[in-house]
Amino acid sequence: MSAPIRHLLALKGSTEKDIRGILDLAIRYKAERRAISWRPLAGQTWALIFTKSSTRTRVSFEVAIRELGGSALFLNANDLQLGRGEPIKDTARVLGRMVHGAIIRTYAQGDVEEFARYAKIPTVNALTDDEHPCQIIADIQTIEEKLGPIAGRKIAFIGDCACNVARSWVYAAEILKFNLAMAGPEGYQSPVTNRFVTQSHDVREAARDADVLYTDVWVSMGLEAEKAQRAAAFQGFQINHDLLALAKKHAIVQHCLPAYRDQEISEKIFEERQQDIFDEAENRLHAQKGILHWLTEPPVA
Repeated sequence: MSAPIRHLLALKGSTEKDIRGILDLAIRYKAERRAISWRPLAGQTWALIFTKSSTRTRVSFEVAIRELGGSALFLNANDLQLGRGEPIKDTARVLGRMVHGAIIRTYAQGDVEEFARYAKIPTVNALTDDEHPCQIIADIQTIEEKLGPIAGRKIAFIGDCACNVARSWVYAAEILKFNLAMAGPEGYQSPVTNRFVTQSHDVREAARDADVLYTDVWVSMGLEAEKAQRAAAFQGFQINHDLLALAKKHAIVQHCLPAYRDQEISEKIFEERQQDIFDEAENRLHAQKGILHWLTEPPVA
């Protein structure tokens, strides 16, 4: 009997054992990048199927696949019959016979789940409107590099608490048992929560004694028509010196990028804390390697 196929479709439903397994691999891949000889994707071709644009996600996955011994095949919506209305399940059935794994960046969470169900190959959610699990794994890797174990720490998420990144942070808090303080304007609260999460409109209270201040763009992809409305709603929900002064002295600043300076984060804070932010961006590569390696390991019974 063959081993079950592994996927990373969401942080929702993931276990601490799985996330820790990925993080342990990511840490080793980073430490030994020039020397490590693992090639878990040798002889494999992985498809990157992107209907949403990307810089960090695409580059980090393509480099990761190649450094793990595989080949990357990038496909956007215009390259596929999906763009002309072919059902996802039919595309999945075809690709499942030709490639060894798929990394999908798209809008609907259901599309990624349907693809994985019909393709029957390891599938990664590289961003949907619901979640961004790859980003949060890299973020946690960065936090633990700089501050030690994340369990029991306070992460302050400032801004659009209803976005995909924020939602993945909610699930991560429950899995890894840290405190997530979310502060966003009325109408932009997270639709999911748990006992490790607090939500309010008070940015100062969220930032007080935080170990990490985290933010994301005010206008996510696909919501450009709401730009003016959101710019007005999010006034005051910015990471700046006043907010950072309330956090712990060792606090780090994170932004998943791209950043719009003097909107969700001040220009001064961004430049002063660019080391934190670009270490976080670099760790997308190492986290992606950890994810891909973990997907190809047979689960232990």
